[in-house]
Amino acid sequence: VGVNEGLITTPEAPFGGVKESGLGKEGGHQGIEDYLDTKYVCIGGLGL
Repeated sequence: VGVNEGLITTPEAPFGGVKESGLGKEGGHQGIEDYLDTKYVCIGGLGL
């Protein structure tokens, strides 16, 4: 239940469905993963 809320979904309870309502979830971490790039950063030396 959301009162005076524009978005009532949370990552713990994403909104979505299957069949005619669409496929997939929105509002959870799965929805944003398509837009993310994994990068590895090393700060400092490797101590070699």
